[in-house]
Amino acid sequence: MILRLLMAGTVGLCLAVPVCHAGEVVEVGIADYKFTPSELKVRPGTTVTWINKEKRTSHSVLFLDPGAIESDRLFPGERHSRTFDKPGRYPYRCGPHEEMRGMIEVAE
Repeated sequence: MILRLLMAGTVGLCLAVPVCHAGEVVEVGIADYKFTPSELKVRPGTTVTWINKEKRTSHSVLFLDPGAIESDRLFPGERHSRTFDKPGRYPYRCGPHEEMRGMIEVAE
């Protein structure tokens, strides 16, 4: 599983469940009713961007922590970003499709 990283206009590669560095932007694809990668380990200060790569279906990103934040509906080609500054585990799912689940782990 390869994950694209965008940093200062260049593209780098991380493998499955990578540890990415602060200031990087990491993409999570949404396709076939799955988040890819579904688990991601990042450093504080990393921005994660979810991109809906479906052809016709809308999705959202709903965090399950207290005070849960849900993105707007993401229609095909649309994106949602969140920067993670505090260490911890951030489980999330798709608002309309509860079976779609993911986890962001922020570690020093």
